[in-house]
Amino acid sequence: MAVSGSLHLQIASAAFECRSDPDFRSPPRPESAGHGRFSCRPDSARRAALSSGGLSSLIFRFPPNFVRQLSTKARRNCSNIGVAQVVAASWSNNNGPAPSASAAPGGGAPSPAAAIAGAAAAPVVPALDFVAGGEALAVDGDVLSEDLGTHGESSFLSSDGSLAVHAGERLGRGIVTDAITTPVVNTSAYFFKKTAELIDFKEKRRASFEYGRYGNPTTVVAEEKISALEGAESTLIMASGMCASTVLLMALVPAGGHIVTTTDCYRKTRIFIETILPRMGITATVIDPADIDGLKSALEKNKVSLFFTESPTNPLFRCVDIKLVSDLCHSKGALVCIDGTFATPLNQKVLALGADLVLHSATKFIGGHNDVLAGCISGSLKLITEIRNLHHVLGGALNPNAAYLIIRGMKTLHLRVQQQNSTAQRMAEILEAHPKVKRVYYPGLPSHPEHHIAKKQMTGFGGVVSFEIDGDLMTTIKFVDALKIPYIAPSFGGCESIVDQPAIMSYWDLSQAERVKIGISDNLVRFSFGVEDFEDLKADVLQALEAI
Repeated sequence: MAVSGSLHLQIASAAFECRSDPDFRSPPRPESAGHGRFSCRPDSARRAALSSGGLSSLIFRFPPNFVRQLSTKARRNCSNIGVAQVVAASWSNNNGPAPSASAAPGGGAPSPAAAIAGAAAAPVVPALDFVAGGEALAVDGDVLSEDLGTHGESSFLSSDGSLAVHAGERLGRGIVTDAITTPVVNTSAYFFKKTAELIDFKEKRRASFEYGRYGNPTTVVAEEKISALEGAESTLIMASGMCASTVLLMALVPAGGHIVTTTDCYRKTRIFIETILPRMGITATVIDPADIDGLKSALEKNKVSLFFTESPTNPLFRCVDIKLVSDLCHSKGALVCIDGTFATPLNQKVLALGADLVLHSATKFIGGHNDVLAGCISGSLKLITEIRNLHHVLGGALNPNAAYLIIRGMKTLHLRVQQQNSTAQRMAEILEAHPKVKRVYYPGLPSHPEHHIAKKQMTGFGGVVSFEIDGDLMTTIKFVDALKIPYIAPSFGGCESIVDQPAIMSYWDLSQAERVKIGISDNLVRFSFGVEDFEDLKADVLQALEAI
């Protein structure tokens, strides 16, 4: 096959063999001991071939379906193009400019003989190791590409919008590829080339994921992106928000321990606290989100391990003073975890306000497209490691394809949240002034009981509004059914608007009296505004109100 003079020169100068797949047309060559599938090392036999004029032996032999295979290999951490770039980088970093062959007469391309002569004078390229599993790409101990994580990002990325797009990716990731988007690494296990490497891993001298339940390069990118937005040392991402909540509670509250939580919260969290934790001897005090005296009393009477609540809460959007409760809890040795799902990392910086941990159902705004389940916890490395250890035992690992969807969704997080904040604020004001709406729950309204707290600790008030129709259960059903844009569905935070009646969607198994006792009235509506045009949503809500 024809190869340009410059490619001849590159290959001849590098004098390496790249084995990107064993199914080339020629019979497979036996690999040298210790060479992994993604290893590229100098080949003395091929250097000898060069000196005898055997240039053709250095030309890559591409299979017929090379284009398809190359895209596949990009997802598997390596490509022939990437190898050539790494070799070029090694010349630049370690040996100065790449050697050039003598120019042909008249300024044309160098002759094959000149290329071979240039190769003979070239310095020996040091050993290269492409290591799967997110380790650095090393050249004789010098790092060419490293997993930078959030290192150095604050030096030139000053906004959450930029971090949401680039954190964990543009600034270095443990997947060797030139793709803009993060590849999906679909593997359930990671191999070791020799037992000595396995022992090094076990004795913490070598980094690897070992097994899919313990981590994945794609998942790590999602975790680092969230850490950057939260200003956290570490993030753990799991299969769902409830998985994150339950693992956190079991990891941080000892048997016989005590937690404090609040009345208004996600129902499944309440069920876990009230029915599952008591089996471990763990008790709970439940207070109103604004009841600071109740918190003080609980801290005095009990050895509290953890204060756990949402802010804003679900579905009435009550807000806790995060700095105040953090100061109180820390004075008694208790940890503070805030579920910030409704706020998002853009509207509220929980860790900066003093909390130890922040939790999200990443299914909602972070994923943002109603197409993936995930949950995440961010905080100090010490606490996240403690939670991660239990997570590895329980096994609620996030699939790498789901991690990719989270990464993809976060690229537009700041744009979506800005739109949803604006739409929800304007619609809350319209609903509050409408004669057929009895009450509106939205922390951006001055009428909200914790509006003063929300103003102090939030930069935006979220994309979800709850309100009570001036009517009964059936009147409210009529309103919901008259809407044309939103889907009647659970969840929130996606591009598509979603509406539901909590009394039916989440609490239908309880009696009306039981629902009212926990603040869920029959005429309550929770409306998650998507990214549709504001005027369209406004017209739809108003026509549905006119229908009742």
